[in-house]
Amino acid sequence: MALPRDISCETIMESVADGVFTVDLDWRITSFNRAAAEITGVPAHEALGRRCRDVFHSSICDGACVLRACIEQGMPLGNRSVFILRPDGRKVPVSISGAPLRDRRGRLMGGVETFRDLSALHLMRKQLDGQHTVEDIVTRSAAMIRLLGILPQVAASDAPVLVLGESGTGKELFARALHNLSPRRGRPFVGVNCGALPEHLLESELFGYKAGAFTDARRDKPGRFALADDGTIFLDEIGDMPLPLQVKLLRVLQEKVYEPLGGVRPQTAPARVIAATNRDLERLAGEGGFRSDLYYRLNVVMLRLPALRERPEDIPLLLDHFVAQRNLLSGKEIEGVSEDVLHLLLRYPFPGNVREMENIVEYAFILCQRGFIQLEHLPEYLLGAQVPATGPLPKVTAEGANAPAQPAPARFAPGSPRTMAVAKQDAAREALRRHGGRVMAACRELDISKDTLRRILKGGGAD
Repeated sequence: MALPRDISCETIMESVADGVFTVDLDWRITSFNRAAAEITGVPAHEALGRRCRDVFHSSICDGACVLRACIEQGMPLGNRSVFILRPDGRKVPVSISGAPLRDRRGRLMGGVETFRDLSALHLMRKQLDGQHTVEDIVTRSAAMIRLLGILPQVAASDAPVLVLGESGTGKELFARALHNLSPRRGRPFVGVNCGALPEHLLESELFGYKAGAFTDARRDKPGRFALADDGTIFLDEIGDMPLPLQVKLLRVLQEKVYEPLGGVRPQTAPARVIAATNRDLERLAGEGGFRSDLYYRLNVVMLRLPALRERPEDIPLLLDHFVAQRNLLSGKEIEGVSEDVLHLLLRYPFPGNVREMENIVEYAFILCQRGFIQLEHLPEYLLGAQVPATGPLPKVTAEGANAPAQPAPARFAPGSPRTMAVAKQDAAREALRRHGGRVMAACRELDISKDTLRRILKGGGAD
C-alpha cells in the first residue's frame, strides 16, 4: 500500500522509538533519525557524512559488522546484541538488525540498520543476576581509581581478600566485581551475612548438616561452602562472626576442608573466600574480639573503600548515574537535580554512603514527575540535616582532596534557577585552568571526550 503523499519516509523514521540510520556503499551515513541521536549521544548533523564505525565504535565494528554481512549476503540479518560507545564514554547495550538498501531498479545502494536501546533490560538483568563488574563502579576519586587499577590482578589470584569500609560504600559490589573478573566467573557466587544469624544457625548455614545431626535434621542439607563449590564465597560482616566459628573458618582457609554438623568425614572447600566488614578488625583482634590468626589469614589482600564524604568529587557523578538508572527503570525523563539539591548534598556527610544516596534518588523519583529534582522531593530528614548553611563547598578535584575551597560562585547559591549544567561548566573550566588550557589533559582528568567537553562549555551538558 502506498504512503499518503503528505507523509514522507523521513517523518516515519523520526516517529519511531528505535534508532534508524542508512549508509551508502562507502559506509557513510546518509540518514540518522532522532532516536539514533538520543541513543548514541551524537547529533544527526554530526553523524551525517561520517563513516558509521566512527560514530558507533561498536563491539562488532572490527570484523563482524551486521550491515556488511547483510549487504554482502543480500539478505536481512537481525537481533544481534552488541555494545556501542557514546562520546561521553558510556557503553550502551543495543539489539541491532540490518538489511541491504536498493533503489527502484533493484540496484544495491547501501544498507539500513535499526537498533534498540537495551539499557533498562540489561540493568534489570544485572541486578537480578548480580553480574557486576568494574564498569558498574562509578568514580573519579583517585583513591578509588587506584583500587580499580589493581582489581584485575587481585581477581586473578586465589588469595583471600578482606574488603573494609563503612556501611553502604559498596563492599559487595567490589566482591562481585572481583568474582566476575576472575577465572571463577562462570562458577557460583554465594553470599552470607555473618551478622544476621545466631551462632548455631550460622554454622549450619555455612557448613551444612547431615541427617540426624539434630531433631529436625531429617535429611542432608548442603551449606554455603558446598553451594559455592569452586566459585567464590562472600562472608559479609565477618567482624560479627562468633569466636568458635572463627576457628572452623580458619581451618577452611588453611586446609581447604570442613565438617558438616553431624558429619564424620571432612569435605573439601575449594571456594575462594572474600570477607568484608565495617568494623576495625585489627583493633578487635587486639582486644580479643576477633582471632588474630584469622585476621592475618584473611588479610592477604586488603581493599579499603573510602567513605563518600572522603570523595566529594564523586557526588555529582553518582547523582547523574543514579538518575539515569532510575529513568531507565521508571520510564521517566528526569533531567537531574537542581542547584539547591546539589548544594545541599555536596555538604551532607552521607553516613549511609553510596547506598544512602541511591535511596535518596529513588525516593525523589516517587515525588518528582518531570524536570529537575527539587528540595521538596527529598526525604524530610535531609531538609533538617545539620549541614553548614554557609561557607565554601567541599573542593571537588581529581585527586579527591578535601582542600580548602574557594567560595562558590554566586550563580551556584541556593535559589539559583540554573541547572546542573552550571556545575559541569564550572568543573570543566576549572580543569582547563589547572592544565593551562590543554584540552586533552582536562579531558583525561574529567574522563570525558573532547566532544563532550565542548558540549559542556557550550551549555549543552554531557548527554
